[in-house]
Amino acid sequence: MRNAFADELTRLGNEDARVVMLSGDIGNRLFDKFKDKHPDRFFNCGVAEANMMGVAAGMAMNGLRPVAYTITPFVTTRCLEQIRTDVCYHEAPVTIVSVGGGLAYSGLGPTHHACEDISFLRALPNMVVICPGDAHEVRAALRASMQQDRPVYIRMGKKGEPVVHKGPLADFAIGKAITIQDGTDVCLLSTGNMLPEAVEAGHKLKERGISAEVVSFHTVKPLDEDCLRHAFAKFRLVATLEEHSLIGGFGAAVSEWLADTETRASKFLRFGTPDAFFKKSGEQEYAREALGLTGHQIAEKILHTLS
Repeated sequence: MRNAFADELTRLGNEDARVVMLSGDIGNRLFDKFKDKHPDRFFNCGVAEANMMGVAAGMAMNGLRPVAYTITPFVTTRCLEQIRTDVCYHEAPVTIVSVGGGLAYSGLGPTHHACEDISFLRALPNMVVICPGDAHEVRAALRASMQQDRPVYIRMGKKGEPVVHKGPLADFAIGKAITIQDGTDVCLLSTGNMLPEAVEAGHKLKERGISAEVVSFHTVKPLDEDCLRHAFAKFRLVATLEEHSLIGGFGAAVSEWLADTETRASKFLRFGTPDAFFKKSGEQEYAREALGLTGHQIAEKILHTLS
């Protein structure tokens, strides 16, 4: 995801002189191509994320299209006040891009985990929240964000994630979910870098005679309400998958929608991280296994619920 973002940003910079890159003291070599072509439009703002967000807001309000980027907890939690007051209050078209969403940096401990950011940012007025599922969705989301006249948050994984889509997404639209595979029994609504696990869960369920529809719900705010209506009307069970706290995340947003629309759901499961810091030592794969977020574990819980 990270490399796809850097490459697509360079392409956008070549096409639009308003595109400006702000980095929170990270990814200097990653953006070498952008810096070589546009040295006057790359700013390393250092370990001063609150200041970086204020700079981005000022640039946006003066006609530029700034992209502010660093590790997820530092570009969200550390500067939440500036995102709220400088960016969202002024409806400034700033694209905030985070790397390492969820437990992508699991091995670095809780300071680098990010399982609360969707909750924080979807609560802010005027903010769009996008969680791409693979590199193709990252590219499409970044391009789509440049067409918005309001703040956008793009939450990426790290690098090396499996590519799910077969090619570029010409029909990508903010707030419009993408069906990865059709099914008839259960529906797996996945957001962010859990998409490969959702696909794996779908395969495991098929082996056990359960037909699973897999949907990439890349936009958490605004929700694709038509997709939700279809899912809860058609399937015996609907599940949301996210590498984020069950409090305030994607599954919580769907739960709120269910309550607000008085939609009846026969069976509804939410997969996410618990209300606790993950203090064990291990990389992302280990953390997912420990928290029940792997494809085979998701499939097993769905089978148990249906039995």
